[in-house]
Amino acid sequence: MKKYILFVLYLLISLSLKAQRPNVVLIYTDDHRYTGIHALGGMQVKTPNIDALADEGVVFTKAYLMGAFTGATCMPSRAMLLSGRSLFQLEGKGYTLPKKHTTIGESFQAAGYHTHMVGKWHQDRKSLNRSFNSGGLVMGLGAYLVDHYRMPLWEWNKKSDYKTEDSFLIRYDKNDHQIRTAYNPKEVKGPISNDEEGPHTSEIFSDQAISFIENYQNEKPFFMYLAYHAPHDPRQSSKKYKKHYPIDKIELPPSYLGMHPFDNGHMNVRDEALASWPRTETIAKEHLSDYYSIITHLDHQIGRVIEVLKETGRYENTIIVLAGDSGLAVGNHGLMGKQNIYDEDGIHVPFIISGGKIDAPKRLDALCYIHDIFPTICDLAGIDTPKSATGISLAKVINGEKTQIRDYTYHAYRQHQRAYRVGDYKLIEYVSAPDYSNNKGEFRAGSRVTQLFKLSEDPWEVNNLAALDTYQPIVEKMRIEMMEKSKSLGDTKKNTGERYDFWENYQINRNDTIE
Repeated sequence: MKKYILFVLYLLISLSLKAQRPNVVLIYTDDHRYTGIHALGGMQVKTPNIDALADEGVVFTKAYLMGAFTGATCMPSRAMLLSGRSLFQLEGKGYTLPKKHTTIGESFQAAGYHTHMVGKWHQDRKSLNRSFNSGGLVMGLGAYLVDHYRMPLWEWNKKSDYKTEDSFLIRYDKNDHQIRTAYNPKEVKGPISNDEEGPHTSEIFSDQAISFIENYQNEKPFFMYLAYHAPHDPRQSSKKYKKHYPIDKIELPPSYLGMHPFDNGHMNVRDEALASWPRTETIAKEHLSDYYSIITHLDHQIGRVIEVLKETGRYENTIIVLAGDSGLAVGNHGLMGKQNIYDEDGIHVPFIISGGKIDAPKRLDALCYIHDIFPTICDLAGIDTPKSATGISLAKVINGEKTQIRDYTYHAYRQHQRAYRVGDYKLIEYVSAPDYSNNKGEFRAGSRVTQLFKLSEDPWEVNNLAALDTYQPIVEKMRIEMMEKSKSLGDTKKNTGERYDFWENYQINRNDTIE
């Protein structure tokens, strides 16, 4: 009898502890640079709901994407987030998440959570389905019309059965009711629709998240991955949001340029074709106006999700994590895309942990990567981090035991760019290297250039110090350290699966003139 009573007490305690485990909502935004949140960068963009998360939670001011070996940087970014592994530890460019790389969804499932996803998926379909117990509408599985109001979608299903012919669009009928229409691959691609014809992707995904929260009745805590497509181009939003950003009132950031001063190795990528050369002030302001508009629209949709967490009484027991997958230039340094390793233009991302389970607001300057988010969330939720996740948890920084988990960051973009940040300084090295495309065959791209920025005084990376005699000792010291770090991190063709290697070409270019 005594053993039975002890067993019952143990069971009750276990159930009580399980009930107290926090829900987790992981919000991932697309092409959302750090300064794309007003509370973080102080720019003109209006983000009251995300600002509230920042003001009430923990903000990491130095969170970064490690880099990418593809112009679609959101693919490796998401692979790093979902696997907790560094750029050089992914499977190829990051499309496939092999079974041996336990995903964050699988980790929460193993800990007794119900896992659910809504929105953009940029990885293989098998990893999508093994990571979640359920899901809402999904995008990114092979059909795309380049239009937020005409987004091909699928119903999440456990069979990994996402046929193109089963995808659909959501549109309004003559009575403004939402209806589903079959995806037609022959439809004209491009941003030709508006909010009178159908709901925006941000609205659709928020509706899906809200429906899940309102109808969730499982006793298990839940983990929800909510992956928005905004503010990725085309930067569409309704007139309601656009009116907040008249073009003649837009202020250009300090790093605005009409032209990038040299060939960085990927000047003809898709993102750079979104605006003509040179990027005049008017062109840059037009794009910034659109960028801020879609962000403010996204902020409103995120606010709706937070509100329903409060209305259902779940907010107090929920950890809300918000992060972006990459930076975006939108006119900085004469660029438009994210195919670079400048901070705001490519790798500096927002990372906020908030919600009712966060005790006090903090701003922390610990250096960290996107792949550190996975182990951090696990520690905060009190679950085990799998051995395959190699990121470093920031939990001890949050609780005050440490100030830093890393003493440097290292970044890579294809075979043309590498960066190394330590202390106040960031070194970026560019090389001329071979490249290949199906249309052109093999060709050469890029320039041998060195840049050195003192970030404590020049956060927008405007003043290149590399050619000044005073800074030559720093440049040489950082070059040696960066080469050492490349070896310890595994930055080789073998690990990345690339045809061409940065470091081989760096040695070839080593004696070229520094610009």
